[in-house]
Order: sequence, then C-alpha cells, then structure tokens
Amino acid sequence: MNVALTIVLTVQMLSALGMIGLILVQHGKGADMGAAFGSGGSGSLFGASGSANFLSRTTAVLAAVFFACTLALAYFGNAQPRKSSSVLDTPASSIPVTPAAQIPGTAVPAAPAVDASVPPAPVTPGAGQIPTK
Repeated sequence: MNVALTIVLTVQMLSALGMIGLILVQHGKGADMGAAFGSGGSGSLFGASGSANFLSRTTAVLAAVFFACTLALAYFGNAQPRKSSSVLDTPASSIPVTPAAQIPGTAVPAAPAVDASVPPAPVTPGAGQIPTK
C-alpha cells in the first residue's frame, strides 16, 4: 500500500508542476490584441493557433490526472485504519485523572489569619459605582 501511495503522490506532484509550467507559458486573451497593433511578436514555438490548442489540451489532461490522483489519495487516506494517537480520539473514561502537581521543595501557603480584634472597614453605600445624573 505504501508503494502505491508513493506512486500516486509522485504523479500528483509532477502533474501539479507540469500544470504550473503550462499555465505560465500560455498567453492570456488580452495578449492577442497587443500583438495585432505590432507591440508583441505573434510567432511562437507551436505556430500562431497551434499553441493555444496544444497547451490548453495538455493542461486539461494534466488537470484530469491531478484530480484523479487527489481522489486516489483521499481514498487511501480514509481507507487506512487509524490508530488512536490523539487525546480527542480516546473516550473520557479511559484518561487517568491525576491530582495537580506541586513543585518539589515548596510548601502550600496557609490562609491568612484574620485578627478578630480589628473591626472590618466600614462600607460606604454606592462606593465603586459610576455616578449617574
């Protein structure tokens, strides 16, 4: 299965690189108007009209190969049995619960002692509120 997966992945990468190259070589629709006024050379490697047909057909074939390889990779990725390597894949009941870890050499701080001889501070009504009109 790994050999087939590697072959499909290699074919997909090569078709993607081929499509990138062919798309960059092709002329846009607006390039013909500039060539009509003499600003660009209309001669090319494949001829005046042959380049559009050859390049566009080759791009379409590579796009179909890329799409088929993508579907094959999706199938291979979904067909493999998954190992439970994520916390999200395991049920909550099987995760061990441990108490909070304490740093070695530190003591748990005690709660501050309340002195009963000191009366609490008086509370002013409306303190801490935004005044309204």
